[in-house]
Amino acid sequence: MAQLEDLSNIHQPVLLRDCVALVAPALEKPGSVVVDCTLGLAGHATAFLKAAPNARLIGIDRDAEALRLAGERVSELGLADRFTPVHAAFDEFDDVLASLGLDKIDAAFMDLGLSSLQIDETDRGFSYSHDSPLDMRMDTTQDLDAADVLATYSEAALTRIFKDYGQERFARRIAREIVERRDAEPLTTSRQLNELVDQVVPKSHRAKGNPAKRVFQALRIEVNGELDKLALTLPQIANHLALDGRLVVESYHSLEDRTVKTFMAQGLRVDAPADLPVVPEDAKPFFAELTRGAVKADDEELERNPRSASVRLRGVRLKRPVPPRWRKTFAEQARGTGHEGNFEITRNNARGRA
Repeated sequence: MAQLEDLSNIHQPVLLRDCVALVAPALEKPGSVVVDCTLGLAGHATAFLKAAPNARLIGIDRDAEALRLAGERVSELGLADRFTPVHAAFDEFDDVLASLGLDKIDAAFMDLGLSSLQIDETDRGFSYSHDSPLDMRMDTTQDLDAADVLATYSEAALTRIFKDYGQERFARRIAREIVERRDAEPLTTSRQLNELVDQVVPKSHRAKGNPAKRVFQALRIEVNGELDKLALTLPQIANHLALDGRLVVESYHSLEDRTVKTFMAQGLRVDAPADLPVVPEDAKPFFAELTRGAVKADDEELERNPRSASVRLRGVRLKRPVPPRWRKTFAEQARGTGHEGNFEITRNNARGRA
């Protein structure tokens, strides 16, 4: 595991200046609250706290090791008195705020995908560049891991995952090969999966890079329920934004970005027929764009941090209260999470959930 003195080498926040510029203006008044839904190693979080000395930050992460290291980092920088770490998945957003006695927040930030800690760790199977157990759990207290998926899912289910989440052209062939091999030789390591994909995908039809990249991405999304959790979290955030509150999200693949873009569009458009002579107040847009489309990494950012190549940064501001009917719609979108509010606020060290 990473040590505190190594964090500056491991963690390079993507588009840090852009993110601070989008989030900080909402945090100028005393008592402002920002929620970092993907705390990681607190690279963005510490920058927000430094830029907004009047603000309090709530940091949510499902990875207990990341929470522990983030807490140490925040303490080292003398910012711990304005920092509350929470061990939870970000789709427990409503429950987290309720447990803290909060209804409204001034900003929410999400840096989706893998944290640098997870990418650089070699013992959880997130990366196809290391031979390690096929785990891929962001929260190591959950039961389902990548090896379980490969061992128990049907050919049809595996095909759907690889096709939908990985946009893998040879999804069916790969799924069939997994099912045919797994009884004789269970797939438990990243090397095994790498070799299987390498044998199945024709060399003449390969994109640049490792042919297993899309399969690993798809497995990670399935194991952690990433897209479902994202779709459930965004409406919860919207219902808790104060007036002029901001929602800022960094995405790293098209499925995430499409989910974010589609959600934000609900509040950016006029919700009335085009030929209506007068637009009712509750049909006018309640979000205002903070970015024109998606911000991408420029050459300087790419040189500093190659992992920023696929980033898409979007932000909106709540320019008027969410209309009651939209609040109801957002609440309905966020239902069915299946959570019981079973998380712990960790004031010193993060502890896994029971």
